Amino acid sequence: MVEQNLRFRDDEPVGDPAVTVDAFADQSNATAVRIEPGDDARALLPHLDRLALVEVNFPAYTDGRGYSAARILREHGYQGELRAVGDVLLDQLSHMRRCGFDSFAPNQPISVEAAEKAFATWPEVYQKTVDGRPAIWAKRHPA
Repeated sequence: MVEQNLRFRDDEPVGDPAVTVDAFADQSNATAVRIEPGDDARALLPHLDRLALVEVNFPAYTDGRGYSAARILREHGYQGELRAVGDVLLDQLSHMRRCGFDSFAPNQPISVEAAEKAFATWPEVYQKTVDGRPAIWAKRHPA
């Protein structure tokens, strides 16, 4: 079963429309922001406490800059919803989760069964993750 904290959004509206990173600083009441490729997620670091939702746009599956944005936000303590939107493919779900995404709004629908299989594909990881799973080397050589 898809983990409780992972969500797929298809037609569920966002209560507070996400604004661009550039417009966010000028809108003191905004609680949702959308990061586009080329935006610097570090611009949001002073405002993490007021953000409820960060959408990261993947206009093409070949554009991996959104993974870095997710890691930056999670590693600096962002606890809100982190949603991957756009050209989000089944094969990417496990990797996106490892970077901190907990919500997905793909252009093309992904079934719950397929998502469950994708999340279970690589239960062991070699690199450090922000999703809480310890890397294999850390299991072998505990501190």
